[in-house]
Amino acid sequence: MLRLAQEDNALSDRQHIEEIEQVLEGTQTGRDTFVSASWRRCVELYGMDPLRNDPAHIVTEAELRDHRKQAEWMIAAARTGLQSLFRQVAGQNYVLILTDAQGVCVDFFGDELFADELRGAGLYLGSNWAEELAGTCGVGACIFTQEPVTVHQDDHFGNAHTTLSCTAAPIFDSLGQLTAVLDISLLRSPTTKSSQNLAMSLVTTAARRVEMANLMAESRQDWVLRFSSSPEFLDVDPEVAVRLDGSGQIIGYTRGARRLFPEGAPILGQRIDAALNLSVDDLPDLMRDRPTEERIIELRDGGALFGHAIAPQAPRTLRAAPRRGGVLAGLAGSDPIIARLLTQAEKLARTSVPLLICGDTGTGKNKLARAIHMVSQVNGFVPLDCAGLTPMALQTACGEVVGPTTLLLRGIDALTPETAAALTVLLDQRPDLRPLSTTCLAPRQMNLSRPLFHRLAGSTLTLPPLRQRQDLGWLIDRMLRRRSPETIRLSPSARADLMGRSWPGNLRELEQVLDVAIALCEGPVIDLPDLPPPVEAHQPAEETLEQVLDACDWNMARASRRLGVNRSTVLRRIRKAGLRPPG
Repeated sequence: MLRLAQEDNALSDRQHIEEIEQVLEGTQTGRDTFVSASWRRCVELYGMDPLRNDPAHIVTEAELRDHRKQAEWMIAAARTGLQSLFRQVAGQNYVLILTDAQGVCVDFFGDELFADELRGAGLYLGSNWAEELAGTCGVGACIFTQEPVTVHQDDHFGNAHTTLSCTAAPIFDSLGQLTAVLDISLLRSPTTKSSQNLAMSLVTTAARRVEMANLMAESRQDWVLRFSSSPEFLDVDPEVAVRLDGSGQIIGYTRGARRLFPEGAPILGQRIDAALNLSVDDLPDLMRDRPTEERIIELRDGGALFGHAIAPQAPRTLRAAPRRGGVLAGLAGSDPIIARLLTQAEKLARTSVPLLICGDTGTGKNKLARAIHMVSQVNGFVPLDCAGLTPMALQTACGEVVGPTTLLLRGIDALTPETAAALTVLLDQRPDLRPLSTTCLAPRQMNLSRPLFHRLAGSTLTLPPLRQRQDLGWLIDRMLRRRSPETIRLSPSARADLMGRSWPGNLRELEQVLDVAIALCEGPVIDLPDLPPPVEAHQPAEETLEQVLDACDWNMARASRRLGVNRSTVLRRIRKAGLRPPG
C-alpha cells in the first residue's frame, strides 16, 4: 500500500513538473493566469525547483516582534473581524492568518490541537509567505496582484504546499497602499477549486470590513461618506467609504471606492463632486435622521447608490497614538537604513517640529515630505518652489491660509537673501505654519542664516542615493506593477542589468527607464534590448567598496557591473581591504 502511494506521488510530481515546463514554453494549460505568471517568476526570477521540499520559512522571534510592532495598528483594526470570521468557520478545520505587506504572519487563528502540524505547514505566527521564499501561494500571489486569489493544491509551485488550499484577500490602508493580506487556508481540502468559493466570499467581506474599521478609526475629525447598493445594509454594513476634509476633498478611502472614479484616475485630493452629483454642502442631508431609502446619491455615469454621511466629532484633547505603516511604509522595502529613517519620520510627522529633508536629486524627497504631511493629519498644505520665490509671492501664498498648515519649501538652498529674511519673519509671526524643507545639499553646505536654519531644521532626514539602497529589487517590482498592472515582467538578464546600474538620477531615472522599457517591449517580457542605455556617470567618490557590496547583497556580478570592473578586480579589492560578508 505504501509503495502504491509513493508511486502515485511520484506520478503526480512528474505531471506537475511537465505542466510547469509547458507554462514556461508559453502553452496554456487551463491554470488561472496569475498562477501561470507566478510559476514563471518562480523559475525565471527566483531560480526555484518545484521538487525541493523546503520547510516553511519562519522569521526569528526578534524579527517577528519588529513586524508585529510595525503592524500593531492594523492588527488592532482587524482583530475583531478575524475573531468573527473564525467563529463562522470553526469546526471546518480552516486556519486564518493575517500577514503584513511583506508576507510575514503577524496574527493567527487556528485550532491549537493541530499547532505542530500548522507550524510545519507555515500556517502560524512568524511564517513568511513572500513569493520569492514560498513560491506560488495565496499570500504571495495576493501581494503581487493586489487582488483576491485562491491558490488551490497543485496551483502551488513547490510540492511542499500542494495539499494546501489558500484563499487570500488584500487589505489597503486609507491612502490606497497595500498594508496586509488576510488568508483563510485548509491543510487538506476537496479536489475541486470551486469548493473554496465560500472561503473567497468570506475573506473578501472580512477584508472590506477591516478597511472600513480602519478608516472610521482615523476619521473622527473629518466627514465620512459611506455607500451601499442596498438601503437595508447602508447603516450596518456599507460597501465603500471615503473620508473628506471640510472642502470636500478626498483624504482617505476604502479600496472599493476606486469604482466610483474613472479607471486609473487618482482619488486622493479629488473633490467628491468630481465623481458624484453631490457637494460637501449636501452631506447633512445624508445623515441618519433621514430614512435610508431616501438617501440616494446620483453617480456621474447615470447610476445611483445609497449614501450615509457621518459628521466630524468634536476635536479630541489627547493626541492619537501614531499609526504604524501606511503611506510611509509604502516608500521602501526591506532596506534597514530606510526603515530606520521612516520610523523616525513617522514619529516626527505628528509633531510640530520643522523638518529638513536632504538627498541627491531624484531620491524621493518630495514624496517623503508629502507622506509626512499625510501622516500628520494636518489639512492645510502649501507647496512652494524656492528658486525664484519672491518675498511678495511668499506672503501671497501664505496670507490666506488659516489654521495648522504644512509649508513645503522645495529647494530651500535656492532662496534669495531677501526671501530668506522674509521667511524668517513669517515663521516667527505664524507658528501655525509647519515647514518641511527639501535640499540636494548637506546641511553644512547650505548658505542660510543661523536663525533661519534653526527654524527649518528642527530635525534632519537624509535619503540615501538609490545605488546604496538594499531594496532596489523591491522598488523595481513595485514601480513595474504600478505602471503595468498586467503580467508584464523582466527577463533575468534585464533584471540583472538594472540591479547593476549606478543610477545617478536615482528614483526618477528608474521610473523613466521602466517607462521606456514598457513602451518598447514586445509581449509580456521586458528583455535587455528594451532597456535604454545607462546614463554615463562617474562613481561618486564618497561611495566605498563596502557600500557597493552591501547594496548588491555581496553579489560579485552585480558589484562588478556597478563598479565598471571585472569580478577578479572586485575580489582582489575585497581581499586587500580585508572585507567579509555580513553574518
